[in-house]
Amino acid sequence: MVFASVSRSVSSAQAAQNAVVELMRVSPIADDLATRFTRAGHRLYLVGGPVRDAMLGRMGNDLDFTTDARPEQIMKIVSGWADAIWDTGIAFGTVGATRQGTTCEITTFRSDAYDRVSRNPEVQFGDSIEADLVRRDFTVNAMAIDLSTKQFIDPHDGMSALAERRLDTPATPQESFADDPLRMMRAARFVSQLGFTPAPRVVEALSSMSGEIARITPERIQTELSKLLCGAHPREGIVLLVDSGLADHVLPELPAMRLEIDEHHQHKDVYEHSLVVLDQAIDLEEKGAEPDLVLRLAALLHDIGKPDTRRLIPGGGVSFHHHEVVGAKMVRKRMKALRYSKDLTESVAKLVFLHLRFHGYGNGEWTDSAVRRYVTDAGDLLPRLHKLVRADCTTRNRRKANMLQRTYDGLEERIARIAAEEDLAKVRPDLDGNEIMRVLGLPPGPMVGKAWTFLKELRLDRGPLEYDDAVAALHEWAAEQGLVASDSGDGDEAGEADQVADPGGGEQSR
Repeated sequence: MVFASVSRSVSSAQAAQNAVVELMRVSPIADDLATRFTRAGHRLYLVGGPVRDAMLGRMGNDLDFTTDARPEQIMKIVSGWADAIWDTGIAFGTVGATRQGTTCEITTFRSDAYDRVSRNPEVQFGDSIEADLVRRDFTVNAMAIDLSTKQFIDPHDGMSALAERRLDTPATPQESFADDPLRMMRAARFVSQLGFTPAPRVVEALSSMSGEIARITPERIQTELSKLLCGAHPREGIVLLVDSGLADHVLPELPAMRLEIDEHHQHKDVYEHSLVVLDQAIDLEEKGAEPDLVLRLAALLHDIGKPDTRRLIPGGGVSFHHHEVVGAKMVRKRMKALRYSKDLTESVAKLVFLHLRFHGYGNGEWTDSAVRRYVTDAGDLLPRLHKLVRADCTTRNRRKANMLQRTYDGLEERIARIAAEEDLAKVRPDLDGNEIMRVLGLPPGPMVGKAWTFLKELRLDRGPLEYDDAVAALHEWAAEQGLVASDSGDGDEAGEADQVADPGGGEQSR
C-alpha cells in the first residue's frame, strides 16, 4: 500500500513512511473490506484517528472508515464477513463490526447541521469525502485514504499540522466549537496525549467560547478529563484548561488554587505546586504500566482545600489548617458532579485526606502503634499514598528534600519490618466474632461488634496478643461496659451456627 500524494517535507515523508508500515500491518483487513465495498459499487476510506496514528507510528486495532454507502447497505456488505456486527450507532450512520480481533466502525458520509443548543447534530448524510472531512474536529483528524485507489486525501493540510504538532480546525474554530463544544475538551486532551500545540486562533476561540462547555453532559466531560490526565503530557493539557477558562466551568477548584501571593505572607503558589506534584507522581508510576488515574487525580487535587482554609498570620506567614479534611470533602463533591464512580471517588478523597499524615512522623517518633494505624487507614491505597507523599515534596532546598526522602525511607522500612512480623495487610482482632460470643456468653448482636472494635483497636495499639492476654483484656472491657461475662467453655451458649459474620468483614470459622 503506497500513497499517491507527494510528501511536502522530510517530516511529512517520514510520517507517510510510518503510515505505510502501519497500514501494511492491517491492510489484509482494510483491503479485504474495501474490495467488498468496491464490488457493491461503493467507495471506502480509512479516515480520522487511525490515519493520524498510523503516521505517528502508533496505530492500534480500532479502525474508522467512511463511505458513500448508506447504513442499510453497509449492513449487507459486512454481513458474512464480520465476526460480529452491532448497530447501536446506526441512527448516526455508523455500523460497528469486528474481524480477527480488529474493531471497525464504518460511517456514511456526513454533512450534519447543529442546533447549537445541544451537541446533538441533525444527522444529514453527505455525498463526498471532502464534505465529510470539513465537519471533523481537527485537521490532523481530517485526513483519509481512499482504499480503492490508495490515494491520500488531505484537503486541510493535516499532514503539515501533524509534522509541526500543531492543532487546528478544518473550519474556523468558532464554527467547530459552536457545533460541538466538547471539541474544546478534546483540544486539551490532544495536547496531553499527543504533545500538540494549539494554533493561536484555537486558543483564542477556547478563551472566548469556554462557557459553551455548559452544553455538554458531565459524563462526557469526565471521559475527556480522564483521558487528558492519563496522557503523556497531562500538565500541558491542564494548563490549557486553566488558561483558556475551561477549567472555571469543569474543574473550578484548579484555577482557585492560583492564590494571590502577599509579599508579607509568603507561601508557595498552590496551583504551580500541584502541577509539580502531578509531574513527580507520574515519574513514580511503575514503568510500562497503565497510567494511574487515581494517583494522578489525587496529586492534582491534594491541595484544593487550601484556598478555603487560608489564614494570614499576624506578622507574616500563612496557615492552611485542616486543608486535607476540607480538600477530601471538595474532592467528593466535584467528582460526584462529574459522575465519577463511587469507588474511584472514595479512593481519591482518601488519599487527599491522608496525604499530610506522614508529616506527624517527625524524625521517626511514631510508635509502632501509629505505624500500624497509618498502614491500616491507608489499606490497599498504601502504595499510592507512598507515591503521593514522596511527590508532595517540592522544596528547592536540596538538604531539606533529601532529609524528607530519607525520613520516608525510614517509615517504609518500619512498615516492612512490622508487616513481616505481624502481617499488617490483615490486621484483625486476636479473637474473632465467634470467640467473643463464647468468652462473654453473648448472643449475636451490636455488643459483639463493639467488642470486636475494642479488640481491633487494642491490636493496633499493642500488636499481636497471646490468647490469654486478649481474653483478659476482653473481660476487663466487658466489666467496664456493665456486662457480666461468663466463659461458656464449649461455645454452645454463643450460638448454634458453625459460622457467624465477622464484624470486621467476611466470615470466620472457629
